[in-house]
Formats: sequence, C-alpha cells, structure tokens
Amino acid sequence: MEFLRKLFGLGPKVNYKELVANGAKILDVRSEGEFASGHISGSVNIPVDQIPKRMPEVLKLQEPLIVCCKSGMRASMAMAQIKKAGVKEIYNAGGWTKLK
Repeated sequence: MEFLRKLFGLGPKVNYKELVANGAKILDVRSEGEFASGHISGSVNIPVDQIPKRMPEVLKLQEPLIVCCKSGMRASMAMAQIKKAGVKEIYNAGGWTKLK
C-alpha cells in the first residue's frame, strides 16, 4: 500500500482544509466538462494535457498547491510536471470529492 501511495504522490495524511485555510490553492486537472459538472469552490481548472503550455499560469498559483482530479492518476501526472518546474510544496489530493 505504501508503494502505491508514493507512486501516486499520496504521501502521508494531509489536512487539506487546513492547507486551504492557510492559503493553499487547489488545481483541478480534470477536463473542462468534468470541472463544469462539479468542482470545489475557488479551485482553478487546468486540464492535465494543458499543464505544459499553461505552466506560467500554474506557477502564479504559488505554493502550497493541492492537485486533484477524479481518482488521483491525472493529478499524479500533473504533479510530476509541476515539480519539474520548481514547485516544492505540492500535494496530490486524489479525487476532488475528497476535498468537499
């Protein structure tokens, strides 16, 4: 189980509500249609396939950054790209409904 948590960037338990209360931004990497069907209030939608070309926009969100999608797979892919761009404090929350 620990291997899977590391693989998907799900590390130790994190209090996401506390992070948001302290200024963390939520980046939802689902498609625009998925985002339109429901999302966390205040979250920013940049689909995972648009992350590379919209990286300046992502970096403006600053840290800490919480990434979510439907299950955690796309969030993991986005997180890897964002980390390579220099963001250090980033969390994979998995499915966006966990942040409700």
